[in-house]
Order: sequence, then C-alpha cells, then structure tokens
Amino acid sequence: MTTPFRLHPRLAQDCITIGCFDLCRVLLMNDSQFPWFILVPERADINEIYQLSKTDQFALAEESSYLAENLAALYTADKMNIAAIGNLVPQLHIHHVVRYQTDKAWPAPIWGKFAAIPYGPQQLADAVAQMQERLKKLKPLFIGQ
Repeated sequence: MTTPFRLHPRLAQDCITIGCFDLCRVLLMNDSQFPWFILVPERADINEIYQLSKTDQFALAEESSYLAENLAALYTADKMNIAAIGNLVPQLHIHHVVRYQTDKAWPAPIWGKFAAIPYGPQQLADAVAQMQERLKKLKPLFIGQ
C-alpha cells in the first residue's frame, strides 16, 4: 500500500494554496516582500527530483518552466530565481521567486535574509485571484483552489 501525499506541515503553515497542475500543487509563500511561489509534486515520500519517475521529472520541468515564464511576464521580473533547496523542508518543492535589481536583497539570495511580512487580507486575495486567473486562462488543466 502506498503512502498518500501530504503537504509538509511547514509548507502548509507558511504558504497559501493557489491551485494544482497535473503533477504539482502551486503555493504562494505568505511573504509580501517578494512574489514567491512554490511547486510541490503531489507524490508521497519524494525528497529529490531524481526520485520522481521519468514522466514526472519531465512534467515537473514543464510545469516549472510554465510557472516561471508566467511569473516573469506578470510581475515584469528582472530575474527569476528557481531552486530546490530542501534543507529545512525535506519534501521536494521548487521555489520560484521573482527578483528585481531594486529589491532589498539584490543581488544576494533571499533565503533566510529577512523575516516574512505576511500579506494583508486584500493584498492576499488580489495576489491569489490574479495568479489563478492567469494560470487558468493560459493552461486549462490548472485547477484553482
């Protein structure tokens, strides 16, 4: 019997679910300082990309590229930072952070630099709705939460 997928408690605590692609759950990090999204393959007991099936590896690459391209366009990014770090949260998850040469961490990485500043209620509702609308329009298989 296989273990069912469960989102890691830290990701559940720190993020808001935006929706799902075929493979990945799409999360928004609750930190208003940076447009910061996370893809989590909905597969149990996976910590590394190489542990995914070849089909899932290709799906992850496609979904990650699709998300990055749309974030870069929507937020007019100077640079997209994409990383699978996993030192604190072992569950495989891929960070997608929109970066600007004017952001407060540039050019350094954002990881662990600043305490999170959560979105306000309206700001959060707007960010979620904007991203869900864009992803649904461009990728019909995207399912908003």
